[in-house]
Amino acid sequence: MAQKGKKGFEWGVLMIVCLAVFIMVIDTTIMNVSITALVEELNTTLPTIQAIIAIYALIMASFMLIGGKLQDVLGRKRAFLFGIVLYGVGTFTASISWNATVLLVGWSILEGLGAVFMMPATTTFITSAYQGRDRAFAFGMWGGIGAAGAAFGPIIGGYLTTYFSWRWAFRLELLVVVIILLLSHLLSDSKPIFKWRDMDIIGTILSFAGLGAIVIGILLMRNRAAWDYLLIIIGLGIVLMGIFYIWQRRRKVGGKIPLVDVGIFKNRAFMLGNVVGTMQGVVIAGFLFIIPVFLQNVTGATAFETGLALLPMSVVVFVVSIGATRFSTYVSPKYIMLAGIGISLAGSVMLRDVFGLSTTIPDIILPSVVFGTGIGLILSQVSNLTLSAVPDGQSTDAAGVLNTFRQLGTSLGTALIGVILLIFILSGLFSGVTQANPGHDLENEVIASGLQAWVEKMETMEIPVHLPPELVEKITLIVDSAISNGMKYSFDAISLILCIAFAAALFLPRQTGIGEKKQEK
Repeated sequence: MAQKGKKGFEWGVLMIVCLAVFIMVIDTTIMNVSITALVEELNTTLPTIQAIIAIYALIMASFMLIGGKLQDVLGRKRAFLFGIVLYGVGTFTASISWNATVLLVGWSILEGLGAVFMMPATTTFITSAYQGRDRAFAFGMWGGIGAAGAAFGPIIGGYLTTYFSWRWAFRLELLVVVIILLLSHLLSDSKPIFKWRDMDIIGTILSFAGLGAIVIGILLMRNRAAWDYLLIIIGLGIVLMGIFYIWQRRRKVGGKIPLVDVGIFKNRAFMLGNVVGTMQGVVIAGFLFIIPVFLQNVTGATAFETGLALLPMSVVVFVVSIGATRFSTYVSPKYIMLAGIGISLAGSVMLRDVFGLSTTIPDIILPSVVFGTGIGLILSQVSNLTLSAVPDGQSTDAAGVLNTFRQLGTSLGTALIGVILLIFILSGLFSGVTQANPGHDLENEVIASGLQAWVEKMETMEIPVHLPPELVEKITLIVDSAISNGMKYSFDAISLILCIAFAAALFLPRQTGIGEKKQEK
């Protein structure tokens, strides 16, 4: 049962948690439909905005583990309140951004670090306040509100961007921050059990450097000049994460406090649940990045029209993720999750062949609804199933790892799927120019390079004036064809990732209880 909060408001904790999760998740999706406006107003490029989005999630992934430990140093409530204040400073900074660097500082860094203090506390607030079926419902709401933020962000951001300014999205977030602070008296605190000297600074640096190298390596894939050392960067990131693991084990053996108890990684159900959750994060982040890019570049949709195009899927994700929490009363969460992955895979396959020169917004609605139905089913089960696989004594570590993998999935999805799209767009541009203008390779390369800058500036609705006259009539077809092929390969990648998630979910143990955690032996 839920524990009654102050003044008898037993669901007050859940309300605060959901508001916090909502603004943390909504950030990325609001900005995804505002990419064109950001590129134009801040005089930057599509890859730069892509990197800023990825870095936002990367900051959270890299520091989420120490964020969980900070609860044990400051106390759960104090850590959360510090995070919400820092997040508010970040939203204000982002709202007054005059260039991409200021947006990076306010949005990616300050908001990201604020979320590091907030996100781990959202799960431990739930585990401490609710039990049994109420806990399952609370986690369903936690995942569902996160899904709502991811899903309804496009329509909110699109409306604000088209009719007002993308800056208003951050201003509204600041209002939510104030509301959370006013309601914070409903939160219960936990006593600090560690000192600042117990913090694992070396482990934090290793985590940030390792994950950062992997994500940066993926982002650099779009640059052919960087291909010679991409494997070195990504390989270095993997090696650093290996060293991180060894370091954590060494600290535990030496009687020191690690960032995470690596023994938790031996829990098969917990790790497989995290694999599924990470893959789900990759595909939804990738989807919500590439769909707005296509709609605004090829169909000329406004930010608001892009949000409307995503609205049916948004509603489905939200309704299914909330409603399906009760399914686990009758069906094992494992099978619900497998069904969700299979349905999402069907939607991804349907979307692969939708995109072309004559694609309209209605063409993507049905397959995106199918895709969203599967995502909703996954979200309804993955958090509770994963966290319920560990004993209460490891709940803090489990929450930190869960949120780290979740944010890593978001960062990798924006980076990987976005890079696949850009790589095939640019390769399509070069091959298209070569076929349309057979001649000297250097001249074609110069033209293709100009088109690359044109695409990265999100200017594909206007013919570039510097092109040779004989190419002007052909260039729109070349660009549109390149973008369409890029979308096909992007959804091929999404389908492959969903297949990996399905394979992982097959090995999950069958569970029937709702919100029942294993008792610590």
